Amino acid sequence: MDLSDNVVLTIEVGGRLRQLRQERGKSMRALARASGLSTNALSMIERGRTSPSVSTLYKIAEALEVPITAFFRSEPPRQEIVMRKAADRQRITFPHGTWEGLGGEFFIGHLEPFMLTLEKGACSGPFGMQHTGHEFVMCLSGQVEYMIEDQPYLLEPGDSLIFAAQLRHSWCNSGNIDAAAIFVLSGFEQGERPSEFHLISGMKSEIMSQVTRQSELENHVVKKDNFIEDVKVKEI
Repeated sequence: MDLSDNVVLTIEVGGRLRQLRQERGKSMRALARASGLSTNALSMIERGRTSPSVSTLYKIAEALEVPITAFFRSEPPRQEIVMRKAADRQRITFPHGTWEGLGGEFFIGHLEPFMLTLEKGACSGPFGMQHTGHEFVMCLSGQVEYMIEDQPYLLEPGDSLIFAAQLRHSWCNSGNIDAAAIFVLSGFEQGERPSEFHLISGMKSEIMSQVTRQSELENHVVKKDNFIEDVKVKEI
């Protein structure tokens, strides 16, 4: 996949897209019209022949009137005992990082453990997130800086943090090397998937950066065009 869109999905997005489209009674052509994508592109995604970027998924999600997290949700049978081998983890690579499920997606209780590996400078975005329940974080390597209600907490290897997750919070790799941390979310409300907040925040952060860069480029082009027009007028 083109890394200008900065996302590789290692889950079966194509099958999930087909399921969501058929549940809503939309033909491929109707979805193409609503999303602004070609029928060929949508067909390639559904058949698993290409991996969609996050920006593409946002277009499809809006056309289907579902949250983007709907593409990441599979509903496996929930179990009272869950063991996951390292090689069998669900992995989602997002801009400047990787999310790895640690079995919470299969557990019957309200508990979601996962691991984030963050490249230097990776952040969850400027606005923070809030969800129900509690959040535990333990830094395994590098540095992870948490901001909770405007209060910074710097985590280094072995450091941990626990807080009420309804407090607005965000994270960032503030060090000079990759960082890794274990997260455990618990006590959240029925039907909520709080780990998705962390995954999608990382994705949205990059999309906003791309939009900002594009806007700055467009403004630069406009200013340049205006300057050229002014020069031409003066020459006349």
